[in-house]
Amino acid sequence: MSLKEKVVQGALCQCQFGTTPDALKVLTQQKYFINDLNGSTKLAATHKDIGTTFEKNTFGSCKKMNNAPCVATVTEWSGFYEKEKYSPPDGYILLQDSKATCPIGGKDCISIMKTGQIGEPSQSNIQGADEELQSHISPIIDMKNYNLTYPYDHLNAK
Repeated sequence: MSLKEKVVQGALCQCQFGTTPDALKVLTQQKYFINDLNGSTKLAATHKDIGTTFEKNTFGSCKKMNNAPCVATVTEWSGFYEKEKYSPPDGYILLQDSKATCPIGGKDCISIMKTGQIGEPSQSNIQGADEELQSHISPIIDMKNYNLTYPYDHLNAK
């Protein structure tokens, strides 16, 4: 797997024959979340997420159909990580370089532009941060006394 990001709901995908991207929608499971502090929005995407599995189900106009409107349909995924499986749906996790096949565009015509993951630091991440490095990156924040829940409390202290 070597430092590849896992794909989650909301990942931005693009067909090489389409004109606009669309966001991936996980329809196969409601149990497994990735990089989601509250476990509410970033469902893990697997190779079982096939069919009309996008928010708008279109990549705009399709060059393969003389610029007629695209109807995005995934028939299969390739490049998934076969060492990590989620059950249900017995699906292998998708990675940032996974590709999808569409019956019109052909094999691997849909790629992932953004995995949908967004960093959400927790209090333990803040506490474990290298103080000296953080002072160079964010010189106005005192990482030693930083509180993730109420980061500006020190301004109101008397």
